[in-house]
Amino acid sequence: MQGADAAVVRRALERHDPLPGGRGFAGVLDGRLVRDVIGRYPLFSGSDDPTEWSPDPTDLSDPRRLPAGHVRDVEIDADTVADGDTSVWSLPDPEPSGDADRAVAAVRTAVAEGVDAVDGSPAVAFSGGVDSAVLAARTEGPLYVGGFPESHDVEAARSAADALGRELAVVEFTHDDLERAVPDLVAATGRSNPMDVGVALPLYLVAERVAADGHDRLAVGQGADELFGGYAKVAAPADDDRLEADTVRGATREVIGELPAGLERDVLTLRAAGVEPVAPLLDDRVVAAALRLPTDLLVDGDERKVALRRAADFLPAAVRTRDKKAVQYGSLVARELDRLARQAGFKRRMDDHVGRYIDSLAE
Repeated sequence: MQGADAAVVRRALERHDPLPGGRGFAGVLDGRLVRDVIGRYPLFSGSDDPTEWSPDPTDLSDPRRLPAGHVRDVEIDADTVADGDTSVWSLPDPEPSGDADRAVAAVRTAVAEGVDAVDGSPAVAFSGGVDSAVLAARTEGPLYVGGFPESHDVEAARSAADALGRELAVVEFTHDDLERAVPDLVAATGRSNPMDVGVALPLYLVAERVAADGHDRLAVGQGADELFGGYAKVAAPADDDRLEADTVRGATREVIGELPAGLERDVLTLRAAGVEPVAPLLDDRVVAAALRLPTDLLVDGDERKVALRRAADFLPAAVRTRDKKAVQYGSLVARELDRLARQAGFKRRMDDHVGRYIDSLAE
């Protein structure tokens, strides 16, 4: 069982408790595959033989993922299993807190407890934003940032590390790094679209360096944007055709529902690079506190992740309030993938020119 003791998972099943404590789980229990409601660990079984299962889809000839919050019986025939996944947990939907100070205090406590519960001192993926700064301020592991020279993430991480009084290891990317890593990523994750590859590449290249330096775990800030209203589309959902929800809280729940897909990609990416991810901001305590936040503690005018920024009052103000770019843009990976695609003859006038370039590398 990944992430939790069997007794914890068994109790969560018996009580229908979607947030039993800890940072998620996935594995086999009493003849069934189980995966937590957020999908913090990937899990697959064979389409033809459900008794074959693995957290790594490359172990199986025809892998079929277990959806988050579901169980799958692995002791019955494949035809039955194909229709036999059972949803056992759903995300809680509490009423928003009416006391802003109490809601922020709950987030502060949950974040502190979630980060402080991390064993040892894993390395930290540090971009200089509030999410990774919370990890850096409350752990002692070395800080790593990756990007092309003069990228936003590298500059932001340097200034934030200085503000925190921490040393920083900078992993400078090259075009050769991208071309070398893309086939490995596509093989590990089964994804070749430019968005997934653009997000995964910086994680992979930083994690390679972390592993080469002798660390086997990497603390990441995954989940903070989804839980705390970090995306621009959440701030104005009625005007964004990527969302069905038309309220901030509704949009927040919608993007939380997208977490399992992104977490699967990130976990498989980091494991392929040789490290195990640690995601303290996806601790059940943090999830529960975030779900109770009212709209104005998610988004307030131009400010996003309001509650998390207020809760992180142990950080320097310049770090706590800094805006952060998505990793594929902040690291300049998206820009340089586009450049490489055009240099290889995949011009922008072509449909999905970067995706075609990625496919050519993977082949």
